Amino acid sequence: MNKLSIYLILILGISFSCKNQEKKLSEALSEKIENPTNKVLLSSEIKWEKLNPARGDQSPQAGTIWGDRKGTEPTGFLAKFVDGFSSPPHIHNVTYRAVVIKGSLHNDDPKADNMWMKSGSFWTQPAGEPHITSAKGEENIALVEINKGPYLVKPINEAFDNGEKPINIDDSNIVWLNNEQTNWVGSKSKAEISFLLDSKKNNGLKSIFVKLPKDYNGAIETNGTVLHSVVIKGNLNYIMPQNNETKNLDAGSYFGSTDKAIHTIKGNSEKEIILYIRTNGEVKVK
Repeated sequence: MNKLSIYLILILGISFSCKNQEKKLSEALSEKIENPTNKVLLSSEIKWEKLNPARGDQSPQAGTIWGDRKGTEPTGFLAKFVDGFSSPPHIHNVTYRAVVIKGSLHNDDPKADNMWMKSGSFWTQPAGEPHITSAKGEENIALVEINKGPYLVKPINEAFDNGEKPINIDDSNIVWLNNEQTNWVGSKSKAEISFLLDSKKNNGLKSIFVKLPKDYNGAIETNGTVLHSVVIKGNLNYIMPQNNETKNLDAGSYFGSTDKAIHTIKGNSEKEIILYIRTNGEVKVK
């Protein structure tokens, strides 16, 4: 057998292998999951109310996405602030995580200089620690998430140290990992992931960002019994597996599931798409 024949056999073998891998990927994405638990909540469907009724018209607005911030269950809600808003120094009875969706927000020690966080910035606020929250912009919205409610605002004379330290990560300081750096991104995907928090003490729940290119057309496979995802930036079309209906999700919209699921997504944005995900399982972006 001459060298040319050997090269042709190698090329054909590689080609067959690639096609076989593509076929397996296609089959995986088209896998039928019985009784899918996928659900969606559009930003336009969120109902708003006063976050702190005691402040009257000065109160920020709150829109629950999942859970009940007045109850005891894990909860995620959107908080909306008017331009120029600045809270008095206060504490919360529970620790929360937050992501800026729109506008500019500042959250820090009452004596700290303003550090305006833009869309895609992430912070945590420990329970019992005095702080203020301020807003600057025509529309200022953040996702706020707690492990357990109720979510209460209390005066600083009730401050306490729960041993946690606050985290403030500007969007420019987010560390992104591609398919060569994490197996949570498929080998052919141009998506990227940033691991924000991994809480082994809280039933294995973790917080991550997923960044999708504007022309993304694929699926995110998940296997957790808890999966909450909120669109932070961009716009996407989400295909409901129950009836193949297409839902258009803009910033502030939500999708989730309570079992193994395939979240089929097609980019519908002029810019990249960023998702915040909270889950107790694994994620595979294909």
